[in-house]
Amino acid sequence: MRPNNNNNNKLQYNSRSLSFWSSSSFLVLLLVILPLVVISVFVFALGPNIASPTLSLLLQWQVRFSGCSYSSLASSSVLESSTPPASSSNIVNGSSSGFFVANESIQLVQEQEKLKHSNESDEEVRTDAVKKYNKLERVEASLVRARSSIREAALVRNLTSVHQDPDYVPRGPIYRNANAFHRSYLLMEKLFKIYVYEEGEPPMFHDGPCKSIYSTEGRFIHEMERSNMYKTKDPEKALVYFLPFSVVMMVAHLYVPGAHEINAIGRSIVDYISIISHKYPFWNRSLGADHFMLSCHDWGPRSSSFVPHLFRNSIRVLCNANTSEGFNPVKDASLPEINLLTGEVTGLIGGPSPSRRSILAFFAGRLHGHIRHLLLDNWKNKDQDVQVYDKLPNNVSYNSMLRKSKFCLCPSGYEVASPRVVEAIYSECVPVLISDSFVPPFSDVLNWNAFSVQIDVKDIPKIKEILKGISQRQYLRMQRRVKQVQRHFVANQSLKRFDVFHMTVHSVWLRRLNIHIRDFERPS
Repeated sequence: MRPNNNNNNKLQYNSRSLSFWSSSSFLVLLLVILPLVVISVFVFALGPNIASPTLSLLLQWQVRFSGCSYSSLASSSVLESSTPPASSSNIVNGSSSGFFVANESIQLVQEQEKLKHSNESDEEVRTDAVKKYNKLERVEASLVRARSSIREAALVRNLTSVHQDPDYVPRGPIYRNANAFHRSYLLMEKLFKIYVYEEGEPPMFHDGPCKSIYSTEGRFIHEMERSNMYKTKDPEKALVYFLPFSVVMMVAHLYVPGAHEINAIGRSIVDYISIISHKYPFWNRSLGADHFMLSCHDWGPRSSSFVPHLFRNSIRVLCNANTSEGFNPVKDASLPEINLLTGEVTGLIGGPSPSRRSILAFFAGRLHGHIRHLLLDNWKNKDQDVQVYDKLPNNVSYNSMLRKSKFCLCPSGYEVASPRVVEAIYSECVPVLISDSFVPPFSDVLNWNAFSVQIDVKDIPKIKEILKGISQRQYLRMQRRVKQVQRHFVANQSLKRFDVFHMTVHSVWLRRLNIHIRDFERPS
């Protein structure tokens, strides 16, 4: 905040001003004004060093209290400009640009932090502030143009993108707005730069599992380490900063089995943020708003809570996308959970035609959580159309059952995420999502109603009735769309455009578009 130099109380001189010297006001002048003049002369006589801390504090105040705001841009398939929040001295109003699920506006108010005095001269502070301001403003200017371009593309209401692409042209109702998504994706490929912090040692940093139910976490970390597609080695050019820790690996190396706390994991994350925030200016500049973490472990959200700014401000890419536990779809991104036991998708993708699928609905899984208890209580061994198992017979293949089924039931377990969603899509079986407070992956781009069925937990007893109520014609449309959307969930060994890695990066890109960062900070 800059001081207001406008004086609305200027002295008004008139014909009666000559009587001033004869009034009692003269005594007030001598007692009040004259001491101020004397003090001012004394201060300026001491030289510029007296004023230096004041300017330093002002500049630091601008940095420490500069912030960002998040605004959702659209509901359904239309990008809408959100109304900026009321202006505040410690909030930078972010331009809206993304296509989020809810048409809501959530404003992030940055917390005050203690200011530190500096011994640098005013001129050094001014010069450095201007240099850093110009660098960041160039980055922000590119995002302003990108936001404008995406909004323009959203005005095209065709189901098919009008952009040329040698690999794939988004089309059809599986997208909220195919043209806006395609334009955004192309801009991401052109502009998006990610800086990966080099601090930290494997296996808890820069590493992750690639052959397990948590493979999405490990695969992303490995791709960010080995690929130069979006990565930059110059942090000044980055739009976001990746925190390359693996919650899965921390659990494996720090968690004591049987313990009821994860404090060791939390302390590791706290220490890591402390290191990078002291070594680099970027975390403090935005209080973490342009940083992102990624985790597919159930404890990912809980682990992030040990650093309040990481929990509240940063982009958290999580499999456990549970809105009842603090997941915020405006700033956080939902990550698909993919169980790759061999580390590859070979043999997992594809299935027979709808005419060869004789089972209406299928589920097999352990009794994890109350939703699965309800499902098994209502349907286990109850109906040949809705086949529900806690354990399959020895001579029955899980994957073969997926391929024989029209609809694949995907109930949440202890946590909301389930690998069954992607398993269904791989098998070209229409997924049936049964959960509370779950945000499906990539739902700011994908229209899940076009290729999936979502059933409330209270309607579990009505599963057969609901699925039977879907006409054959509608089912065939949904099944075709499952095959189309499949490309966005494939974890390729050699990356392909529009696959799950790129879609995850695109989710981060959209959320970075939704914030505007200002910086006047100088290096510590």
